[in-house]
Amino acid sequence: MNNPAESRPVSDFRDDYPVFLPEMKKTHTILVPDMLPWHFDLLAYIMEREGYHVEVLKNEGRSVIDEGLKHVHNDACFPALCVIGQFLDALKSGKYDVDHVAVLITQTGGGCRASNYLPLIRKALRAQFPQVPVMSLNFSGLERGNGLGITLGFLLRLAYGIFYGDLIMSVYNQTKPYETEEGASARARKECVGKIRRTFDGKGYRKFARNVKIILDEFSKVPVKREKKIKVGIVGEIYVKYSPLGNSHLEEFLLSENCEPVVPALMDFILYCVVNNLNDARLYGKKGKETPLFRLAYRWLYAKQKKLIRLTKKYSRYEPMHDFELLRRCADDVINQGVKMGEGWLIPAEMAALAESGTKNIVCAQPFGCLPNHIAGKGAARAVKKRCPDVNIVPVDYDPSATKVNQENRIKLMLSTARENL
Repeated sequence: MNNPAESRPVSDFRDDYPVFLPEMKKTHTILVPDMLPWHFDLLAYIMEREGYHVEVLKNEGRSVIDEGLKHVHNDACFPALCVIGQFLDALKSGKYDVDHVAVLITQTGGGCRASNYLPLIRKALRAQFPQVPVMSLNFSGLERGNGLGITLGFLLRLAYGIFYGDLIMSVYNQTKPYETEEGASARARKECVGKIRRTFDGKGYRKFARNVKIILDEFSKVPVKREKKIKVGIVGEIYVKYSPLGNSHLEEFLLSENCEPVVPALMDFILYCVVNNLNDARLYGKKGKETPLFRLAYRWLYAKQKKLIRLTKKYSRYEPMHDFELLRRCADDVINQGVKMGEGWLIPAEMAALAESGTKNIVCAQPFGCLPNHIAGKGAARAVKKRCPDVNIVPVDYDPSATKVNQENRIKLMLSTARENL
């Protein structure tokens, strides 16, 4: 006998929480946590072109952390605390009409506490903002009927946006430490974001080689003084690796210490998630009807990445991003690719690849409560050092009780050793 509930549309299930309905596109502002400062300028604009009104939150500080502490259990991870604190702090600010606001997070659906963010956020909002829908952008079936119209065209635009965001992040970090005119790199970044945004107004975003050249040419105009500086790689859990709120503005701190930050591409994480589905079929026999689609997606994304690397190599001033197949080979020397909880094998692979390419000093950012990353990050450091004896890896914990001074002092100790070696 059929369950009558199965025939009801998802939008009818509102007893426990509100659902973002398609008609809310015109009336609601979607708040997004500041997880990817280099990419959300483009990704939010892509969503705007899809008809959504999106705002990336910039509120931070101790009040945000304290707000998260009030509503998140101590066993939850630090990124959950930051995200929920940022949402609640924004909703309480009086800046938004809470009857016409929704919140959005991205999820992979892997073996991670982040897969439980939806009920955590809904529980935190229920007491004061029960009318605010919580949306999830994921491709693993965690949440359906959230009002986001996911089409192939939308996915293509997101993929191109990530590639362009990765390139802007990479060349900015390779330019800013050496600029002879203060603020020139920031102006180049703003100019590039503006130009790339305009390509998404039509189909110009598909002119990949032209757009990559626009970015590289713009940054090449910035006058620089070439001198040897310490390169510091940043690896770790996906949120604290990129989010200024999560990592206490780590990139800015490294720049203030006269270093060059080296941040791996976000597309590497996307490819990692895709290839894990292929590894599931190869290693564990979990082959499904979607496996050929993941294989097709991997081939397309990897081909674009190789093209981006080729185009960057034409500019001797810039070091290209890592080839993802190189990362996989590095991982095989340290840890099995079947280890995929959290960021899994990607962290030691990034550390080994950074060391191979000349970035011998690495900060491994670990949030409280992220057991997979403590194991595959801090736990794999010894294996990476065995492979690359001259690499200097410092694990730094990010949690609500850790002070910025203590975090920076650990990094300064690493830098003092690096300067002696330099």
